[in-house]
Amino acid sequence: MSLAPDITELLARARADLRMGVPVALTDDSGYSVLAVSAETLSPQRLADLKALGTPVVAITGRRAETLKARAYDGDLARVVVPADADITWVQAVADPSDDLSAPMKGPLMTERQGNANLHRIAIALAKSARILPAAVVVSIEEGRSFAATHGLTCIDHTRAAPHLADRSALHEVVAARLPMEVSEAGRLHVFRPEDGGEEHYAVEIGRPDRDKPVLARLHSACFTGDLMGSLKCDCGPQLRGALAQMGSEGAGVLLYLNQEGRGIGLANKMRAYFLQDQGFDTVEANHRLGFEDDERDFRLGSDILKSLGFNSVRLLTNNPAKIAMMERTGIAVTERVPLKVGETAHNRGYLATKAAKSGHLL
Repeated sequence: MSLAPDITELLARARADLRMGVPVALTDDSGYSVLAVSAETLSPQRLADLKALGTPVVAITGRRAETLKARAYDGDLARVVVPADADITWVQAVADPSDDLSAPMKGPLMTERQGNANLHRIAIALAKSARILPAAVVVSIEEGRSFAATHGLTCIDHTRAAPHLADRSALHEVVAARLPMEVSEAGRLHVFRPEDGGEEHYAVEIGRPDRDKPVLARLHSACFTGDLMGSLKCDCGPQLRGALAQMGSEGAGVLLYLNQEGRGIGLANKMRAYFLQDQGFDTVEANHRLGFEDDERDFRLGSDILKSLGFNSVRLLTNNPAKIAMMERTGIAVTERVPLKVGETAHNRGYLATKAAKSGHLL
């Protein structure tokens, strides 16, 4: 029988647990085991319970460690030792940069340099994919599998999990149906669902694009604030509507609507970045202070969807050379870059300048 969850399903459970503040057991082949809890959703009682098991650390990314002036002996992450008298406020201040300017002295922070950090790395990767702050409170335990079974916790094996966290999940089309739109009555919406239980992604097909010719296409990352609310802080809404309008005018095209809000960090973290931008940081600096990279999106999802729909070449509506390079690397020929320069306002002029200067956008 195959009723037990496989590793993909266990990882989906682990993400849900971290979002709710429930510990997850992590193990490796050497017998080393830890408990990991999201620093963002950790409760005072569970922090006390973790301390009763040993001395916890807060695993943070190298980007966040740089902001806190904490030594990242593990390179891409740092293991910050939780002092015996530290409370939940201290832990969350290490993870969340919202009060960095008002209370800049978080330390001195002691970080571990001995031992294996692979399980801490898995904890951070799970937090990122759960769209919460990339920080986890971690404590070593004995016999992780039996501990998890005794306490009803999800247990993740490092060797089995690492390949799944490093690559994107396979996508499968769930349904497609006719969708008449303002730009074209000949619209069709395809819904794609990943195997890992993550967010669905969409393809909006205009007309009947010829699969044997380059299709006018756009990879558009979801932007609740710009696409739906008309935010003036970005150019996403005008780009979305401009791309659809051009496809409608030409009579054919495919817009891929990828649920990678906030450059892949999720809406809550994007709002945290906005809060930091109001303190004077640009969009890249804000992401780094939160513990993220400049851009956490995976545009290979767009290539996967295009291939699934039968396309192998595109005229790409974009100002981002990274999207073109990704398409070419993954077997989708880009025969033309179609510029999409719309939506500049007094509110987003600095944001667009940062995209050009730091992310290479052709504006």
